[in-house]
Amino acid sequence: MAETGMGALVRTGPLHGWAGRFAELPDTVALLAEPFHSMVDVRCSGAAVERVAAHIGTTLPVRGWAAGPAEVSGCTAIWLGPDEWLVTSPFVSPADLEAGLREALDGEGAAVDVSAQRTTIRLRGAHVRDVLETGCAIDLHLRAFPARSAAVTTLGRAGVVLLALDDEGTDYRILVRSSFAGYLAEWLIDAATEWHIEPGTG
Repeated sequence: MAETGMGALVRTGPLHGWAGRFAELPDTVALLAEPFHSMVDVRCSGAAVERVAAHIGTTLPVRGWAAGPAEVSGCTAIWLGPDEWLVTSPFVSPADLEAGLREALDGEGAAVDVSAQRTTIRLRGAHVRDVLETGCAIDLHLRAFPARSAAVTTLGRAGVVLLALDDEGTDYRILVRSSFAGYLAEWLIDAATEWHIEPGTG
């Protein structure tokens, strides 16, 4: 949190103040620290899965990620493993998101607010996949990791949740532990500048 001149507290993330360094990168590898997202870890099975899906307006996928309409909750459900998902929303407060999910579970599962654990980085541009491939532990070829794919993996030395947002390999979202956010931002900047690729030359 940071204090404004009026004394009010404004939520800030671990990458607050990095915008200037991100802006120095070429358009082919654009980085952005996204605004705060509420995040709740959900574990459930059976009928509770359908109730949670109805509550957030999208399915709980068995692989990858799925997103609901903004007018419902703007929630994204990311598959983490058997019977476990990370539900995120930029619109609903952590307390309300957790409370709503617990109500939907009706005692058949668990919902835990983990919003403070991770921050979100958006990567866009013609060569962001090239940058990721220099330090990612999984195959990012478009046949193996198309749009709506998600994976718990490592990038550099940081554990991350990686989401593919398009089928061209030009738009990704990374969820990283807040304590590793600075390290990962530095790693991405270093990896991006090594390419020195301008539009139309790759």
